[in-house]
Amino acid sequence: MCAGVAPLLAQTAAPAHAFAAPQSSAPASAPSFSGLGQVTFALLAVLAAVFLVAWLVRRVRSFSNRVGTALDVLAEIPLGQKERAVLLKVGQTQILIGVAPGQVNTLHVLAEPIELKAAALSDVRPSFKALMLRSLGK
Repeated sequence: MCAGVAPLLAQTAAPAHAFAAPQSSAPASAPSFSGLGQVTFALLAVLAAVFLVAWLVRRVRSFSNRVGTALDVLAEIPLGQKERAVLLKVGQTQILIGVAPGQVNTLHVLAEPIELKAAALSDVRPSFKALMLRSLGK
């Protein structure tokens, strides 16, 4: 009985390498310079596209903000985190308004227009460098 079972088991047994990884696998190759160049070019193309779209959006938005010279923001100053006072020029009249989340109130209609100098307009918003130096105590 043992002699008859041994040939039968030899026929039904699967070869030892049936589930093993193939013997002839290709060695891993180092990345080539051409592949690295293609990836770099693709990354630069995507970055250029993002900057181009951002520039176009900013450009189009600045065109849509202007209705003409009938309404113009002359100056604005923050009064709190979300509140600010804005000086508007409507035609020849200047109006001081208060802007807060969800509401806009007329604070004062000026009888005589205020002449603003270019130097005064540039001093309204300090530069980032000046803000950082002030916050660091320098």
